[in-house]
Amino acid sequence: MKFKETDQLPIPSPPLSLTRWWSEETVAIVTGANKGIGFALVKRMAELGLKVILTARDTERGCKAVEALRAQGLHNITFFCLDVSDPYSIKTFSSWFTENFAALDILVNNAAVSFNEINENSVEHAKTVIKTNFNGPKLLTEALLPMFRTSSISRILNLSSRLGSLNKVGNPSIKEVLESEKLSEDDIEAVVSLFLEQVKTGTWKTGGWPELWTDYAVSKLALNAYTRVLAKRYEGSLSVNSFCPGFTQTSMTRCKGDHTADDAAIVGARLALLPPDKIQSGKFFLWGSSSSTSTSNNNVVVSSKL
Repeated sequence: MKFKETDQLPIPSPPLSLTRWWSEETVAIVTGANKGIGFALVKRMAELGLKVILTARDTERGCKAVEALRAQGLHNITFFCLDVSDPYSIKTFSSWFTENFAALDILVNNAAVSFNEINENSVEHAKTVIKTNFNGPKLLTEALLPMFRTSSISRILNLSSRLGSLNKVGNPSIKEVLESEKLSEDDIEAVVSLFLEQVKTGTWKTGGWPELWTDYAVSKLALNAYTRVLAKRYEGSLSVNSFCPGFTQTSMTRCKGDHTADDAAIVGARLALLPPDKIQSGKFFLWGSSSSTSTSNNNVVVSSKL
């Protein structure tokens, strides 16, 4: 089924007894989860009875986050230090996971950084942004792919942004590459390398890249493209989607926004936990629409333009 960018997909909340496919042995990993949307997602999934691994690059903050959740009666949470921008940290984490868990059911790639204020557009830290927001999730996913449970459809949910939508790209050549049905990981890497090279030479402003938070937008553009490649490669066995939580009140937005991290987590968790007969793959889920951003009906816009 094809979705247009204006189509609405309700994310319902029927009685869990009718839709619950998971058990207390279902394992979910959420990266960058010591605060914000990641923390809220861990909380929501733990409340729903999943076994959740909370990761953060700062051990002290990660442990405090777990302590805060356990104080609320949520004891099905484990912490492990993970810096997605560090390949060695990813290797260490994947080894620990393999030794301690039989299989993985859900991976939420949430960890991300931006160094811009709301109205700024510096690319001073572009390399770090790309490494954390694109290269990191990609390396972590590749390291964990052998661990996904094969007896049911496992899920990857990549936290993304509409700033990285294809319609934000002004360069026809780049757009053509990313829209190709034959898109490959090498193609995506080439696009990212081109951007970083233009940042290095100071020519990025005329490159046709997204105009808002350009380095962050390019990192999410690449992540969306990778979502599409993975979804196609593992069709039928692994559901891979991107989710833009919208303008959420987090530290990245300096606590500005039109809804809370808990609101975003409610929708994100439902997307990750859709029943097997409702699950999709290769989709870009957008928070709300121009006419509805309320969680009262929990609508998201679905775009096939990844």
